[in-house]
Amino acid sequence: MHNVIFILLLPLMFIQGRLVKKNTPKLPEAAGERVGQIGVGPEVSLLVLGDSAAAGVGVNRQQQALSGTVTAGLAAHFNVSWQLLAKSGSNTEQTLNMLKKKHHQQPFSFDIVVVSLGVNDVLSPISAAQWSEQQSELIEFLTSEVKCRQLILTQVPPMGGFPALPQPLRWFLGKRSDEFNQQLNRLAMSAQFILLDFGAALQPEFMAVDGFHPGAKIYQEWGKSVVDTILLKY
Repeated sequence: MHNVIFILLLPLMFIQGRLVKKNTPKLPEAAGERVGQIGVGPEVSLLVLGDSAAAGVGVNRQQQALSGTVTAGLAAHFNVSWQLLAKSGSNTEQTLNMLKKKHHQQPFSFDIVVVSLGVNDVLSPISAAQWSEQQSELIEFLTSEVKCRQLILTQVPPMGGFPALPQPLRWFLGKRSDEFNQQLNRLAMSAQFILLDFGAALQPEFMAVDGFHPGAKIYQEWGKSVVDTILLKY
């Protein structure tokens, strides 16, 4: 039904989309190291992978972002060798192609992989079913080629709550993100990965100034959820 309404409201939402792109502040990716080693204890390797949220857009430093909060949380338990591979605007297909290219040039492996993808796919014309196929391919590559032993994916954030989006565009993208998450939940039944959501921390007042990306509190809660999930296994 929301696709029918989308067609009817397409001219308005097209204009809204252009205005959002024009008027939303363009925030940079968080500054700081994207590879390193931290902590004491058993050795474990970690890859943080994905889009602008993985890259820390919305905070100033990587220490405040997802990679920083996860590595800091793990450092009390492990000697963590970590790497961040993330780029603003990346979708699932682009991320998978980047991984394949890097792996072909120099094969690598990680014990744990944390993935943040989906928002840019929701913003694209791809269907939820097509996206699910791409996610399946990414999961297969990470588990079989990258040798990941623990794979953690995060749900697409509820875009119907993004302050930067006007109505009815916000409503439509909220429905799209819900549809994409339904596909993720179906994939999760195969138990190839652990699926997290943002939980109560994803509230408008805790988002970045652009109304589109996580703020420091969301990154903190997100990172803590990832660390707690990892510690359940190790």
